Amino acid sequence: MQCQQLRTAICSAAAKFPPLPSCCLRAAVVRLRTMRSETFQLKAFSSDSSSAPNWADTMLSNSCKGVESTAVVLPAVEAHAIEAASALRNGQVIALPTDTLYGLACDACSATAIQRIYAIKGRNVTSPLAVCVADVDDIKSYGTTSYLPEGLLRELLPGPVTVILQRGNNSLLDKSLNPGLLSIGVRIPDSDFIRLVARSFGGALALTSANLSGQPSTIEVREFEQLWSSCALIFDTGRLVGGRLGSTIVDLTRRGIFKVVRKGSALMETKLVLNGYGLIEET
Repeated sequence: MQCQQLRTAICSAAAKFPPLPSCCLRAAVVRLRTMRSETFQLKAFSSDSSSAPNWADTMLSNSCKGVESTAVVLPAVEAHAIEAASALRNGQVIALPTDTLYGLACDACSATAIQRIYAIKGRNVTSPLAVCVADVDDIKSYGTTSYLPEGLLRELLPGPVTVILQRGNNSLLDKSLNPGLLSIGVRIPDSDFIRLVARSFGGALALTSANLSGQPSTIEVREFEQLWSSCALIFDTGRLVGGRLGSTIVDLTRRGIFKVVRKGSALMETKLVLNGYGLIEET
């Protein structure tokens, strides 16, 4: 009952804030106290009061245990894409939803940001990161596409697929991203928010799942709560419904051939597209 009363109070407080233009985010601190004198802190929230129940539920997981949280949890909506892009330009790491799992993202052309994302996950630096871009036309700046059949990438993307391409000599990616590898995995999730962020940022995002290395992938923000303090911003769209398989990963580095690296959540659809363009699966 105490937690429900607190949730109601939070949502009521948020509703009193006047709406702001989409280009402006009001950062605020709301301190509330439960009947047991336990506190928590929410440092920022959307000016759209309809989002209040989502972040209220998220923060209650801590507040009802008497744990203070200072995580910046925002709804994954268009109005906050500029805030996400700004954090990325400052070399920070953000957490946000994709079309499959929640992910951690940073500037793929910043050595410092890339090191930070590896440290947050506890990930071995020899394990490669994929990159995320907003549109198919952006891919050629980071990988080679000229050897692929015309139209193939537009058929596959956006969608729950990671395509591994030749990195090429003209890639804009920082050399610290996947050193020694001649290939790069590229994602364009079928998710409006992350594509808006990439478009606002104007470059590629290094992208990996929002979990400690070796731990299960996450489909809601409270599942990676132990990483919140390491993220500049956490964007919440609620529980993702696609399961924990992640994207299907296919290696397209050789002309006319594809290799399934991870089955993921869209294996059959992906193979149908690749076969339709005349590519042969390596067995």
